[in-house]
Amino acid sequence: MSAHEFSPGLFTRGFTPPLALTDFRLIAFDMDSTLINIECVDEIAAEAGRRAEVAAITEAAMRGEIADFKDSLRRRVSLLAGVPESALHRVYQRLRLNPGVEAFVAACRAAGLKTLLVSGGFTFFSEQVRQRLQLDFARANLLEIVDGKLTGRMVDRPWGDIVDGAEKRRVLLEVCELMGIDPARAIAVGDGANDLPMMAAAGLSIAFHAKPAVREQAMLSISQGGMDRALEVLR
Repeated sequence: MSAHEFSPGLFTRGFTPPLALTDFRLIAFDMDSTLINIECVDEIAAEAGRRAEVAAITEAAMRGEIADFKDSLRRRVSLLAGVPESALHRVYQRLRLNPGVEAFVAACRAAGLKTLLVSGGFTFFSEQVRQRLQLDFARANLLEIVDGKLTGRMVDRPWGDIVDGAEKRRVLLEVCELMGIDPARAIAVGDGANDLPMMAAAGLSIAFHAKPAVREQAMLSISQGGMDRALEVLR
């Protein structure tokens, strides 16, 4: 399907605006470079002097050039071995919410939507972002820390090992089932290739300053301005 420029930097695909936000019941957000302005793994790597090496893997994974996200994340996390836990706190001090995020999340909550953060990043950041935005649910990866230092590994969780694209889709569908709603009443927002599975499962997919492959497949793409620009389409 061809895209239509609804207004500068706002493209729609496969539907005619506007849509009623109240027609949806759940919205799922990616975190890194979507809700927040950084890729946390790259910023942690910067603390170890390995930013360029890790960021190159992150960029390739987000563009979809690395098919196995789990392997790419394990490789990046392994390069963080020995980084002190205090570095995570320094990274969080540099973290900022992206423009328009607070306004858009508030509008979703006011319209009665449940809010879900599902991230291939780390719980240290996702839990603080969840609390800051008053999101209902969150799932992310847990870094292993021993004696105050990162080990270069992640901790297995009851649900599995790593949040990748397949897990993001599974969580979205699981929450829909628990809520008793059809996935068509869910919205998914992301920027990288690992967001595409959950975006494909949702009734509305939103790409926010996303990689080309994501922009090309999303139903709504925001390439200029803040996330609250989605409210030009969702009334």
